[in-house]
Amino acid sequence: MYKFKKTLLASTLMVAMSSAQAASPTNEEIWQLLQEMKQQLNEVKQQNEQLKTENQTLKQQVVATQAKAEQANETAEALAVATEEAVKASAAQESKTSIGGYGELHYNNLQNQGSGADKDEIDFHRFVLFFNHEFNDRLRLFSELELEHSISGDGQNGEVELEQAYIQYDFNDKHRVNAGLFLVPVGLLNETHEPNTFYGVERNNVEKNIIPTTWWEGGVMFSGELAPGFSYDAAMTSGLNTSASSDYSVRSGRQKVSEADASDFAYTGRLKWTAIPGVEVATSLQYQEDITQGNDLDAGSAVLWEAHTAIQQGKFGFRALYATWHLEGDGPKSVGADKQMGWYLEPSYKLTDAIGIFTRYSLWDNQAGSSVDSEVRSWDLGVNWWLDPQVVVKFDYQDQDAENENDEFDGFNIGLGYQF
Repeated sequence: MYKFKKTLLASTLMVAMSSAQAASPTNEEIWQLLQEMKQQLNEVKQQNEQLKTENQTLKQQVVATQAKAEQANETAEALAVATEEAVKASAAQESKTSIGGYGELHYNNLQNQGSGADKDEIDFHRFVLFFNHEFNDRLRLFSELELEHSISGDGQNGEVELEQAYIQYDFNDKHRVNAGLFLVPVGLLNETHEPNTFYGVERNNVEKNIIPTTWWEGGVMFSGELAPGFSYDAAMTSGLNTSASSDYSVRSGRQKVSEADASDFAYTGRLKWTAIPGVEVATSLQYQEDITQGNDLDAGSAVLWEAHTAIQQGKFGFRALYATWHLEGDGPKSVGADKQMGWYLEPSYKLTDAIGIFTRYSLWDNQAGSSVDSEVRSWDLGVNWWLDPQVVVKFDYQDQDAENENDEFDGFNIGLGYQF
């Protein structure tokens, strides 16, 4: 605009000069022309002032926008830091809670050698979940929830069981206490029975019928290390409650801490030696004041003694266990249940890291005090194939021998198990 005005003024002067050359303007015309030029100059000046004002406003707007952008950037950075800290805090909390479990599917094809029914069935025997939480460096929770035989409820084969739920507190680095519902410290399988940790599709009959695995009670247990590789456990818990109707079988006496009769407690101690890698030697002793909880005047106290070893050296493995009960009272004695015992030997060999073979000879008798031959003897042999250290396929063949052939089952078993 300013350039246009200058061009217009020059053109006007040239026209005036040309006109002056052609015809001299009057003073009035010259005055009029100067007034017009003055007015145009004022208009240009006003436009310049307006532009300066607009430029100043625009500059202020730019500064304000920059300030807002810087503030927004600072807010975004603060939000990012807060989010990162929240994620870290959540991850730290989650790491204190862990979930695990195991499961096993079994196929049994067994023929009863007496008049009893054969066993030809497939069964998802156990589905187990562990939920553990560490409250702090010295206090933690362990729990184990199990569904047996796939489905539970009225008229169903299975049941839902709470097998562990206890709080563990460390007194120091070597000694601790467990309180709640926990596995009794006896035998090889009672505390460690995930399917990838042992040979054979089913848990062995000695620990099942004599110890009796899986066996849990409610109470308190002190544990610790007396010396490197030498540990102890001492527990005071609820006890068994067997009866004459089951011939005082110890397995039938498990109350599973379900509104359990606590008239008489049980006291269990264990010593374990593991000073050499791959070698475990342990013994347990339990005393129960009354194994019928005072419900049977013909029965009384009971004592369990168990000893075992587990050795794994290179490709060779070996397990051996002996367990025996002594029940007081004329009731148990009358049916030979005053003595109940069993033992087994189990050598094994790993052909590769993934494939192992085993054989086991076992004997058990829940009426060993009787003059009648009530022993059951079993030869088992089979193979484990670990698809992964935590996933295993199993096959075994069993050949049993018993005086009462109704207790005798021969045949094979196939299993699939996992742990995570």
